[in-house]
Amino acid sequence: MHVTDRLTEIYDRLLDHYSPQNWWPADSPFEVMIGAVLTQAAAWSNVEKALANLKDADALSSEAIRKMPLSDLAQLVYPSGYYNAKARKLKALCEFLHDRFGDDINRMALVPTSEIRVELLGVYSIGDETADDIILYALGHPIFVVDTYTRRLMHRLGMVDENVSYSELQSVFMDNLVQNTRLFNEYHALIVRHAVGSCKKRPVCPDCPLLEICETGLSDPQVSLGL
Repeated sequence: MHVTDRLTEIYDRLLDHYSPQNWWPADSPFEVMIGAVLTQAAAWSNVEKALANLKDADALSSEAIRKMPLSDLAQLVYPSGYYNAKARKLKALCEFLHDRFGDDINRMALVPTSEIRVELLGVYSIGDETADDIILYALGHPIFVVDTYTRRLMHRLGMVDENVSYSELQSVFMDNLVQNTRLFNEYHALIVRHAVGSCKKRPVCPDCPLLEICETGLSDPQVSLGL
């Protein structure tokens, strides 16, 4: 089966099983950007607590984050973990947004994808996944976000090597699917939903919507016996 057909089948099965996920959960593109930083090495439930703290303190703006003492900001984002480091990351991102775009995310969104990606990767401690989260979910550009869940799923399905690089795995999607923001958004969200519910570190295979096309699931004797 061609890679495009395989990716399409995976998407269709996940969408049919889980329904649309309506991601990213945020009230504004700026909140998406902040959430993208806070979610590094953190459960989303804890990110929500940190975002709520920022909202309650009337600090969910670029100006407020830039002007706030680092220690105060760290306390607000404490629930997301690594709070001192994340406070510095948030300040660096907001300084970039102010210095480069005058805090105007609409202006930022006008920059071509490849160019803004390079700029974001130049901001303190923003890596591939965080940059792509911002580009896809905040700026609305068609780019596929790769995370641990994506790598785990694609490897278990037999589509990539376990040690595939970020760029190589991203290319599997972007070279074989229509460049469409809504599609990439929904596909990534569905993978996350599936990984949380079924394709965990220790997979829960019997009720998996991808079991019939999963090399790993079908090779497990307990699964094939219905145990």
